[in-house]
Amino acid sequence: MGEEHESGLPDSRAPWERPIADSGYRSSHSGRVRRRPEGLAPPADAGPAPSGRGADTGRPRRSAAPDENPDQVTVAALMNKVGRDSPPGRHPEPEPAVPGPQPGRPRRTPAVDDDPTEKIPPVAAAPPTGPPPPPPRDDRAGRRSDDPDQPPALPQAVGGDGLSRLALNKRRKRRRLATVGRTVLALLSVLTLVGSGLVWGYVRSTEAGFAQIAALDTESTDIVDPGGQTGDETYLIIGTDTRAGASGAVGAGTVADAEGARADTVILVNIPADRSRVVAVSFPRDLDVTRPVCRGWDSTTGEYTSETFPAAEGDKLNATYALGGPKCLVKVIQKLSGLKIGHFVGIDFAGFESMVNEVGGVEVCTPTPLVDGELGTIIETAGTHTLDGRRALDYVRARKVESEGNGDYGRITRQQKFLSSLLRSAMSNKVLFDPGKLNGFINAFTRATFVENVDTESLVRLGRSLQRVEAGAVTFLTVPTAGTNEWGNEIPRLDDIKAIFNAIIDDEPLPGEKRDVPEPESSAPPAAPLPAQTAVDPSTVSVQVSNASGESGLAARTAEELGAYGFPIYSVGNYSGTSKETVVRFSPGQEAEALTLASAVPGAVLQESQDLGGIVELVLGTGFVGSIAAPTEVGSVLPTVPIQAAEENELPVDLSITNAGDDSCA
Repeated sequence: MGEEHESGLPDSRAPWERPIADSGYRSSHSGRVRRRPEGLAPPADAGPAPSGRGADTGRPRRSAAPDENPDQVTVAALMNKVGRDSPPGRHPEPEPAVPGPQPGRPRRTPAVDDDPTEKIPPVAAAPPTGPPPPPPRDDRAGRRSDDPDQPPALPQAVGGDGLSRLALNKRRKRRRLATVGRTVLALLSVLTLVGSGLVWGYVRSTEAGFAQIAALDTESTDIVDPGGQTGDETYLIIGTDTRAGASGAVGAGTVADAEGARADTVILVNIPADRSRVVAVSFPRDLDVTRPVCRGWDSTTGEYTSETFPAAEGDKLNATYALGGPKCLVKVIQKLSGLKIGHFVGIDFAGFESMVNEVGGVEVCTPTPLVDGELGTIIETAGTHTLDGRRALDYVRARKVESEGNGDYGRITRQQKFLSSLLRSAMSNKVLFDPGKLNGFINAFTRATFVENVDTESLVRLGRSLQRVEAGAVTFLTVPTAGTNEWGNEIPRLDDIKAIFNAIIDDEPLPGEKRDVPEPESSAPPAAPLPAQTAVDPSTVSVQVSNASGESGLAARTAEELGAYGFPIYSVGNYSGTSKETVVRFSPGQEAEALTLASAVPGAVLQESQDLGGIVELVLGTGFVGSIAAPTEVGSVLPTVPIQAAEENELPVDLSITNAGDDSCA
C-alpha cells in the first residue's frame, strides 16, 4: 500500500512516484502484478535484464546541453536549489546488500523471474516440518541450489539499523513530507516567477493605450538650479473639466454648459533623487498668472492649432490651459516653481470616475455633511463613507460649500485627502491581488489619460523605488495667496511660493512632514577662508550660470564669455530669488575649481553648498560688473576669496498642508 512500491523502477524515479507518470515504463510493464515482499533484496548475482524488457533499455536519457539558454531557469534547477541536501527525483543511497552464502552453509535464495505471469510465493513464517521441496530453478542463473536439503531462507532485514517497521514507516513518511515540502516551495517559486512575467507582459501591452501629446519644455531658462535637480522626478498632473465625449455623461454638464476644456485641478509632484519623500503642490485653478506667448490648443483632437495667443497678464491658470493647452500650462508652472517638469499626465472626468469604480470605491471621512450650492447634497451625514465614481467626482469638484467658506481651498484640501485615500486603495491587497480590479484600474488609467514622457516601464521602476517611502513622507501643499483681485483671481504670494520650491529643490524639511532627517547642526562660526589652492584647467570646471539680477539675458551673455575662456557650461537659467552679490557656489571637494572660476569673475564671493556635486554654480547678482576676466593661469596660486554663509530659507507659517499619513476625520 502506502509503503510498497513497484520493483524495477527506472533509476531516475523516486520511490514515491507512481509508474503511471512514465508512458514508456507503463507500456513495458503492462500486466505486471508481482510485488517483492518488504525487506527482501534482489539476488546479488542477478544478471542484466533481457534486452527490450527494462524501461531503461532502448530509451537513453538526453543529457541537457550546458548553457543552452542561460536566461531561463528550469523547474528542475529551482527544485535542485531548494532541496540541495536531498535532491528530489533521485533514489536514496543504496542500502547494503545481503551478504552472500558462506562456504559450507549455503542458503537458498528465492527465485526472481521477469515473467509477468509468475508470482512470488508467500514467505513462510518458519521452515516446513515435512521434507523440503526440491530447490526451485533459478532461470536467470541457469543453476540449482548447491544444497537441496537446506531449508528456505527467512526474509532478512536490509540496512542493519535495527529499526522497527513502525519506526521505518515514520522515517519514510518524514522523508516524503520533507521532499514534498521542498517540491511545493520550488513550484510556488516557479509560479511566482511565471505570474510576475504574465503581469509584466500584460502591463507592457497596455502602453499602446496611452495618448501621447506634446507638453514639456525641459530646456527652459526658468528651471532653477538644474544641477541640483539631477535625478529628481517631477510630474505635472492635471484634471480637465471637458464636457465632451464620455465626460458629458457623468453628470458634469455638457458642451453647451462649458465649451472646451480647462485645468480644473493642477498638482505638481516632486520626488527627489534619493526617493526619501514625495511632495505634491496644488495650484488654485483661479490663480492669477502671466500667460506667455502660446499656440492654440484643440482639446477635442489633442492637437495644437496654427493660431497664436499673445502674452497677457491677469490670466487665470485654468484659462491658460484652455487657450494654449499642456505646453502653455507647463511654461507657467515651470516659471512659478523653478522645477524641471519631466513628465506630464492629464485625465478627464470620465477617467476619474472609472478609476474610482475599478478599485471598488474610495473611503473618505467628513466632519460635517457636504452640501454644495450647485451640485446639491453630496454626503448627507458626517463620518466615514465609501464613495463610488459619480459621488467621488462631485466630492472633489464641489466649490460652493458654505460650511467651508474658503472657495477653492476647501476643494483643494478635499482633493488632496481623496488622492491620499485613492492611492492607499489602489496599492492595497484588495486591488493588487485581485486580477479583475487590477486589470480594470490599469485599463481605466491608460484609456483616460494623455501623457508625455510616461510609459509603463518608467512607472514600474518609479513604483519600485518608492516601496520604502512611508505615508508620512508624502506631503500635499497648496501655494499661498493673498486673497482675490477685482476679477476674482487668486493673488499669488510670489516670495513665499519661491521659498516653498527652494526648500523642495534643496530637499529641506517641510512643515508637517514625517520622515527621518538628520538633525541640523548647531550654529557654527563663520567659515574661515580656504587654504591656498592652485588654479586648475578651466576645461575641468563644469559651470552652471544662474541669473539673480533681474536683468534679462545676463546669464546667457555671461555663459558665452566663460565658454570663450574654456569653461564648459552645464546649464543656464534663473536663480530662485534675487541677490545683490555675485556668488560662486560649490560642494566640498570642489574648492580649487570654485576659486578658478571666481578668479574670472571680479567681485565674486564663495558659498559652500551640499547639493551641487561636481558642478560649480555662478549666481549673478545685481552688483555684477557685467564682464568676465581671464582666469588665473593653470598651476598658479589662487587669490584668497571670502566665504559667505548660506542663506536660510524661511517658509511661510500659514501653509495649507495635508499629510498622506493622516487619516483623521477633520
